[in-house]
Amino acid sequence: MSKYIKSEVKTCANLLQEFKQQAQPRHAEKLRFIGVGDKDVYNISAPFEDEGQLVIAGRVESRDSEHSEVHFFVEQNGEWAPREGAPVFKLQDPFFTKIAGELVLGGVEIFPHPTLENSLSWRTVFLKGDKIASLTEFAQGPDGMKDLRLIELKDGSIGMLTRPQGEKGGRGKIGFRRLPSLEQLTIEEIEKTPLLENQFIDEEWGGANEAHLLANGLIGVLGHIANFDDEGNRHYYPMVFAIDPETGDCSDIKLIATRSNFLEGPAKRPDLIDVVFSGGLVRKQDGTADLYAGISDADAQKISIEDPFLDYEN
Repeated sequence: MSKYIKSEVKTCANLLQEFKQQAQPRHAEKLRFIGVGDKDVYNISAPFEDEGQLVIAGRVESRDSEHSEVHFFVEQNGEWAPREGAPVFKLQDPFFTKIAGELVLGGVEIFPHPTLENSLSWRTVFLKGDKIASLTEFAQGPDGMKDLRLIELKDGSIGMLTRPQGEKGGRGKIGFRRLPSLEQLTIEEIEKTPLLENQFIDEEWGGANEAHLLANGLIGVLGHIANFDDEGNRHYYPMVFAIDPETGDCSDIKLIATRSNFLEGPAKRPDLIDVVFSGGLVRKQDGTADLYAGISDADAQKISIEDPFLDYEN
């Protein structure tokens, strides 16, 4: 990664200025979900194949609630409908990967906070199986941690991305380490994962949403970086960077889209209007990629961008 020597930490403002000089995303498209009544579908995964069908996992939720379910959808005549007979999980923000030939699906489980009355806490839950229909839970992350992600590396080991908050991670910083296998995915191993250096200032935060194994063995990370403005509004930006799994070194973050690149749509609350939550990236043979994203905690869209991982592979 000599071409991508890590510089000093870049803020959202720095990254936005750089992004304006790049080729802009195009062909934004709303994904239409049916069969869920008046509930929103957002924070979707990228499509993935299961039993010969392309499937999207999506967060299904009432506009005035944080209690959500993960449903699986298949495309029918340009719309995405619930897959008949598929399981439904009481989780948020689904994601997937393939490890040792099995589907690994994750999401965020909420539960009553153990010490704060009328508050919620959360943890990441992992399930695996040879297909969606056989998914069963096999691991949990620490209480209070979202954005745990896994990727199978070329030698069969597991790259693990974490995001502690609080004393270790502040508002949320990304950590990385390798595990010999899924059997070592324990809360103890997660909690002792070192943080990547100089990726976020303390006033901002970010997390990994999806990891890609690149052709040269590097890990391409699709994630988000976020901050608050002076009025308390949240701003979430899709971003990417690369990690060398042999050394743990990482490249600078670069933005790949902003809310203004997508179509207008609803928002869950006024402070969430400028939120794009990276769901997944489908890389294509023509040098472009489709970015699937949750929009303003109420909508789901995709957009075409230049494949952001090609630079790290060249």
